[in-house]
Amino acid sequence: MRVAIAGAGNVGRSIARELIEHGHSVMLIERDSAALKSKLVPKADWLLADACELASLEEAGIASCDVMVAATGDDKVNLVVSLLAKTEFAVERTVARVNRAENEWLFTEQWGVDVPVSKPRLMAALVEEAVTVGELVRLMTFRRGQANLVEITLAKDSQLVGRPLRDTPLPVDTALVAILRGGRVIVPTGDDPLEGGDELVFLCTTDHEEELQQVVAGDFKV
Repeated sequence: MRVAIAGAGNVGRSIARELIEHGHSVMLIERDSAALKSKLVPKADWLLADACELASLEEAGIASCDVMVAATGDDKVNLVVSLLAKTEFAVERTVARVNRAENEWLFTEQWGVDVPVSKPRLMAALVEEAVTVGELVRLMTFRRGQANLVEITLAKDSQLVGRPLRDTPLPVDTALVAILRGGRVIVPTGDDPLEGGDELVFLCTTDHEEELQQVVAGDFKV
C-alpha cells in the first residue's frame, strides 16, 4: 500500500517504521522543521508541509495513496486532514488518532474518519481486559461501528468449560477468532474444548454483544 502519515512525532514515526517493515510505501508529512528527523525513518519519503492545506496535500500526491493516517497530537488537525483526504482526494481509507477522550464523538464518517484510534479508550480496554472475568471488553471497532473486536475471559465455573466449540451456540454474525491460553494463541476449530481462564477473542456486531456475553456466561439452554 501507499500510506501517507500526517504528523512525524513519536507516534507517526512508529507507525511508519511498522508499515515499512511490512513492505508498504510510506510518506511522512510534517509542518514543523524541527520535527523533520528523516534519519530516524530513512526508508520513508518526507515532506515539510502543512497537511491541513489543500495545496500541500496535492503536492504530496495524496490522491494516489491508499490510506491517510492523521497522527498528530492535535485533534482538530486530525479531523481536518481526514476530511480533506476523504472529500477532496477520495482516499479509500482514513485512520485518525484521537488524543482527548471528550473529542471522540467527532471522529465519524461525517468528518471523513473511517477508523478512529482512541488512545484513552484503548488503554481503558486493555486495563479491563487484564482484570475482568466474564465481562465483554470492546477492543476495537471496524466498519464505522458495524462490527467490533471483543474479548471475554471465560470463568472457571462456566458451563462452557470442557465443551467442544461446535456445541457452543454463538449468536449470528459472531465469530470466535482466537483463544489466548497462557502464552499460546490458538486458532479455534470445532473440536477444541474450552478451559477456564481462556481469553476468547470474538468479532461480532454491536447488536449481538449482549447475547454473546450471556452465552459465554453460560446463560443458554443445552
